[in-house]
Amino acid sequence: MQHLTTRPSAATSMCEVHNILGFQREVAEGGMAEYMRVPARARLHRIPETLTRAQSAFIEPLACGIHAVNRGDIQLDDTVVIAGAGPIGLAMVQVAHLKTPKKLIVIDMLDARLELAQKFGADVVLNPARDDIAAEVRGLTGGYGCDVYIEATGAPSGVRQGLEIIRKLGRFVEFSVFGKETSVDWSIIGDRKELEVRGAHLSPHTFPVAIDLLSRGLVTTDGIVTHELPLAQFEEGFRMATAAESIKVLLIP
Repeated sequence: MQHLTTRPSAATSMCEVHNILGFQREVAEGGMAEYMRVPARARLHRIPETLTRAQSAFIEPLACGIHAVNRGDIQLDDTVVIAGAGPIGLAMVQVAHLKTPKKLIVIDMLDARLELAQKFGADVVLNPARDDIAAEVRGLTGGYGCDVYIEATGAPSGVRQGLEIIRKLGRFVEFSVFGKETSVDWSIIGDRKELEVRGAHLSPHTFPVAIDLLSRGLVTTDGIVTHELPLAQFEEGFRMATAAESIKVLLIP
């Protein structure tokens, strides 16, 4: 089995093309087809035969999670908050746990996902539907706030929440793609807290790391891949993928 991305040059600037073939709008041709056209400069990542179908399908979201966690530059004495425990958020939890921060906090609206986050290494899980997130994080950090906040909710409230609970000089990693514009008080970023705001775009250079972590059993898909359906049931699969009953759904050719 193989996974496809475009080939980066030796440089690591944002000027490079970094496309996931069959995924992004610009290179979507083939994503739902029996065959796809692979550019001459594409890079193929060989997947070990020891990986299961579920693990292989999880490589791309895991690679995204690895990149976002790396952007957070997590240190041993950091309190880290990951907001959003979807498939990529749960990948982030596992990777952040491998960084051994002082405390790892995960926020989500669904308790089933928070339970998984705890299994994956979260020290504290919080649900905004019942928990006062700001008060809880301040209580856990002596009133300072978290050192690193990784936003993976895709909701404007997740951004505002992060700006409230992060400490001065903290590192705010924005990973989500939003359905609409998000407005915040920029004076929090500059005048009040002097934050480092870092974007995280997909998975540059992290596919090999994702494959290695899965191969060594350091990251799991258990509980994340909740359903596997035959391709003929794709309509049901897409419905389930947007429902609370599932996390990640696989369609099997």
